[in-house]
Amino acid sequence: MTNTTADQEKVLRTYAQAARTAHDELTALDQLSGDGDFGDNLREGLDGVERALDGDRAEAPFTVAAGVFLDEVGGTSGPLIGLLFQEIGRALAAHGDGREGWAAGVREGLAAIQRVGEAEPGDRTLVDALVPARDALDGGAGFADAARAALAGARATAAIKARRGRASYLGERALGAPDPGATGVALLFWSLARTAEPDADLGTVADVLERPAAP
Repeated sequence: MTNTTADQEKVLRTYAQAARTAHDELTALDQLSGDGDFGDNLREGLDGVERALDGDRAEAPFTVAAGVFLDEVGGTSGPLIGLLFQEIGRALAAHGDGREGWAAGVREGLAAIQRVGEAEPGDRTLVDALVPARDALDGGAGFADAARAALAGARATAAIKARRGRASYLGERALGAPDPGATGVALLFWSLARTAEPDADLGTVADVLERPAAP
Protein backbone atom coordinates (compact mmCIF):
# COMPACT_ATOMS: atom_id res chain seq x y z
CA MET A 1 0.00 0.00 0.00
CA THR A 2 1.42 3.36 -0.99
CA ASN A 3 1.39 6.52 1.07
CA THR A 4 -0.79 9.38 -0.14
CA THR A 5 1.02 12.29 1.48
CA ALA A 6 4.55 13.65 1.50
CA ASP A 7 6.17 15.84 4.15
CA GLN A 8 7.26 18.96 2.26
CA GLU A 9 10.33 19.74 4.31
CA LYS A 10 11.55 16.16 4.20
CA VAL A 11 11.16 16.13 0.40
CA LEU A 12 13.33 19.23 0.09
CA ARG A 13 15.99 17.95 2.48
CA THR A 14 16.10 14.62 0.64
CA TYR A 15 16.41 16.53 -2.62
CA ALA A 16 19.25 18.63 -1.20
CA GLN A 17 21.18 15.52 -0.21
CA ALA A 18 20.53 13.98 -3.61
CA ALA A 19 21.83 17.13 -5.31
CA ARG A 20 25.03 16.96 -3.28
CA THR A 21 25.52 13.32 -4.24
CA ALA A 22 24.72 14.02 -7.89
CA HIS A 23 26.76 17.22 -8.18
CA ASP A 24 29.70 15.84 -10.15
CA GLU A 25 27.56 13.92 -12.64
CA LEU A 26 25.16 16.84 -13.16
CA THR A 27 28.17 19.09 -13.76
CA ALA A 28 29.60 16.62 -16.27
CA LEU A 29 26.28 16.40 -18.10
CA ASP A 30 26.02 20.18 -18.27
CA GLN A 31 29.57 20.49 -19.54
CA LEU A 32 28.47 18.38 -22.51
CA SER A 33 25.46 20.53 -23.36
CA GLY A 34 25.53 23.80 -21.42
CA ASP A 35 27.64 26.13 -19.32
CA GLY A 36 28.64 23.47 -16.82
CA ASP A 37 27.04 25.27 -13.89
CA PHE A 38 23.85 23.26 -13.38
CA GLY A 39 25.32 21.01 -10.68
CA ASP A 40 26.60 24.05 -8.77
CA ASN A 41 23.35 25.95 -9.09
CA LEU A 42 21.14 23.07 -7.97
CA ARG A 43 23.37 22.08 -5.05
CA GLU A 44 23.96 25.61 -3.82
CA GLY A 45 20.31 26.54 -4.26
CA LEU A 46 19.14 23.59 -2.20
CA ASP A 47 21.84 24.24 0.40
CA GLY A 48 20.34 27.73 0.65
CA VAL A 49 16.88 26.23 1.01
CA GLU A 50 18.06 24.10 3.92
CA ARG A 51 19.61 27.13 5.63
CA ALA A 52 16.33 29.00 5.18
CA LEU A 53 14.36 26.06 6.57
CA ASP A 54 16.65 25.98 9.61
CA GLY A 55 15.92 29.63 10.38
CA ASP A 56 12.85 31.40 11.66
CA ARG A 57 10.20 31.36 8.96
CA ALA A 58 6.48 31.78 8.65
CA GLU A 59 6.11 30.39 5.14
CA ALA A 60 5.57 26.80 4.04
CA PRO A 61 8.64 24.87 2.86
CA PHE A 62 8.07 25.05 -0.89
CA THR A 63 7.27 28.75 -0.67
CA VAL A 64 10.60 29.19 1.12
CA ALA A 65 12.34 27.13 -1.58
CA ALA A 66 10.72 29.17 -4.35
CA GLY A 67 11.99 32.39 -2.81
CA VAL A 68 15.54 31.08 -2.62
CA PHE A 69 15.63 29.88 -6.24
CA LEU A 70 13.87 32.91 -7.68
CA ASP A 71 15.96 35.44 -5.76
CA GLU A 72 19.35 33.82 -5.29
CA VAL A 73 20.04 31.10 -7.88
CA GLY A 74 21.48 32.08 -11.24
CA GLY A 75 21.67 30.41 -14.60
CA THR A 76 18.72 29.38 -16.70
CA SER A 77 17.65 26.69 -14.27
CA GLY A 78 17.34 28.75 -11.08
CA PRO A 79 14.27 30.81 -12.04
CA LEU A 80 12.60 27.85 -13.74
CA ILE A 81 12.96 25.60 -10.71
CA GLY A 82 11.83 28.55 -8.61
CA LEU A 83 8.64 28.78 -10.67
CA LEU A 84 8.05 25.06 -10.24
CA PHE A 85 8.52 25.31 -6.47
CA GLN A 86 6.26 28.36 -6.34
CA GLU A 87 3.36 26.59 -8.03
CA ILE A 88 3.88 23.42 -5.98
CA GLY A 89 3.78 25.53 -2.81
CA ARG A 90 0.55 27.22 -3.86
CA ALA A 91 -1.09 23.93 -4.81
CA LEU A 92 -0.09 22.17 -1.61
CA ALA A 93 -1.48 25.07 0.40
CA ALA A 94 -4.77 24.79 -1.48
CA HIS A 95 -5.11 21.00 -1.79
CA GLY A 96 -2.92 19.48 0.92
CA ASP A 97 0.24 17.35 0.78
CA GLY A 98 -1.36 14.39 -0.98
CA ARG A 99 -1.35 13.30 -4.59
CA GLU A 100 -4.04 15.83 -5.56
CA GLY A 101 -1.93 18.72 -4.30
CA TRP A 102 1.20 17.45 -6.00
CA ALA A 103 -0.64 16.80 -9.26
CA ALA A 104 -1.97 20.36 -9.27
CA GLY A 105 1.41 21.80 -8.36
CA VAL A 106 3.30 19.93 -11.05
CA ARG A 107 0.64 20.77 -13.61
CA GLU A 108 0.71 24.49 -12.81
CA GLY A 109 4.48 24.53 -12.43
CA LEU A 110 4.95 22.98 -15.85
CA ALA A 111 2.55 25.50 -17.36
CA ALA A 112 4.46 28.39 -15.77
CA ILE A 113 7.80 27.07 -17.03
CA GLN A 114 6.44 26.67 -20.55
CA ARG A 115 4.98 30.19 -20.53
CA VAL A 116 8.37 31.61 -19.64
CA GLY A 117 10.71 29.29 -21.54
CA GLU A 118 8.39 28.18 -24.35
CA ALA A 119 9.92 24.69 -24.31
CA GLU A 120 7.92 21.75 -25.58
CA PRO A 121 8.37 18.01 -25.10
CA GLY A 122 11.16 16.85 -27.36
CA ASP A 123 13.23 20.03 -27.00
CA ARG A 124 15.66 18.27 -24.62
CA THR A 125 14.92 20.31 -21.50
CA LEU A 126 13.56 19.69 -18.01
CA VAL A 127 10.11 19.75 -19.62
CA ASP A 128 10.84 16.25 -20.94
CA ALA A 129 10.87 14.94 -17.36
CA LEU A 130 8.04 17.14 -16.07
CA VAL A 131 5.49 16.18 -18.72
CA PRO A 132 5.51 12.41 -18.01
CA ALA A 133 5.46 13.07 -14.26
CA ARG A 134 2.47 15.38 -14.69
CA ASP A 135 0.69 12.84 -16.86
CA ALA A 136 1.31 10.09 -14.32
CA LEU A 137 -0.04 12.13 -11.42
CA ASP A 138 -2.99 13.43 -13.42
CA GLY A 139 -3.79 9.84 -14.36
CA GLY A 140 -3.98 8.81 -10.71
CA ALA A 141 -0.53 7.26 -10.35
CA GLY A 142 1.29 7.29 -7.04
CA PHE A 143 4.50 9.13 -6.30
CA ALA A 144 6.78 6.20 -7.13
CA ASP A 145 5.23 5.74 -10.55
CA ALA A 146 5.50 9.48 -11.18
CA ALA A 147 9.19 9.27 -10.26
CA ARG A 148 9.71 6.39 -12.68
CA ALA A 149 7.93 8.35 -15.41
CA ALA A 150 10.11 11.41 -14.81
CA LEU A 151 13.25 9.27 -14.91
CA ALA A 152 12.19 7.59 -18.15
CA GLY A 153 11.56 11.01 -19.66
CA ALA A 154 14.95 12.28 -18.52
CA ARG A 155 16.79 9.25 -19.88
CA ALA A 156 15.00 9.58 -23.20
CA THR A 157 16.60 13.00 -23.72
CA ALA A 158 19.90 11.22 -24.37
CA ALA A 159 18.56 10.40 -27.84
CA ILE A 160 17.15 13.88 -28.53
CA LYS A 161 18.90 16.56 -30.52
CA ALA A 162 18.32 19.79 -28.58
CA ARG A 163 16.13 22.48 -30.09
CA ARG A 164 16.51 25.04 -27.28
CA GLY A 165 19.27 26.42 -25.10
CA ARG A 166 23.02 26.24 -25.57
CA ALA A 167 22.81 22.53 -26.39
CA SER A 168 20.93 23.42 -29.59
CA TYR A 169 24.20 24.81 -30.99
CA LEU A 170 26.03 21.53 -30.42
CA GLY A 171 24.07 19.46 -32.89
CA GLU A 172 24.62 15.75 -32.29
CA ARG A 173 27.61 16.20 -29.98
CA ALA A 174 25.39 16.12 -26.87
CA LEU A 175 23.65 12.91 -27.91
CA GLY A 176 24.19 9.87 -25.71
CA ALA A 177 23.95 11.73 -22.39
CA PRO A 178 20.68 12.90 -20.81
CA ASP A 179 19.83 16.54 -20.31
CA PRO A 180 21.05 17.76 -16.89
CA GLY A 181 17.91 19.77 -16.15
CA ALA A 182 15.66 16.81 -16.89
CA THR A 183 17.90 14.64 -14.69
CA GLY A 184 17.64 17.20 -11.89
CA VAL A 185 13.85 17.11 -12.15
CA ALA A 186 13.93 13.30 -12.04
CA LEU A 187 15.86 13.60 -8.77
CA LEU A 188 13.11 15.84 -7.36
CA PHE A 189 10.49 13.19 -8.04
CA TRP A 190 12.81 10.47 -6.73
CA SER A 191 13.08 12.51 -3.52
CA LEU A 192 9.31 12.91 -3.33
CA ALA A 193 8.75 9.18 -3.78
CA ARG A 194 11.50 8.24 -1.30
CA THR A 195 9.76 10.43 1.26
CA ALA A 196 6.18 9.34 0.65
CA GLU A 197 6.75 5.72 -0.37
CA PRO A 198 10.02 4.65 1.28
CA ASP A 199 9.39 0.97 0.57
CA ALA A 200 9.10 1.51 -3.19
CA ASP A 201 11.85 0.01 -5.33
CA LEU A 202 13.41 3.21 -6.67
CA GLY A 203 17.12 2.49 -6.33
CA THR A 204 19.69 5.01 -5.21
CA VAL A 205 20.75 8.39 -6.54
CA ALA A 206 23.46 6.56 -8.48
CA ASP A 207 20.76 4.47 -10.18
CA VAL A 208 18.92 7.64 -11.20
CA LEU A 209 22.14 9.06 -12.63
CA GLU A 210 23.09 5.93 -14.56
CA ARG A 211 23.38 6.90 -18.19
CA PRO A 212 21.34 4.92 -20.71
CA ALA A 213 23.22 2.37 -22.76
CA ALA A 214 24.27 3.46 -26.20
CA PRO A 215 21.96 2.14 -28.95
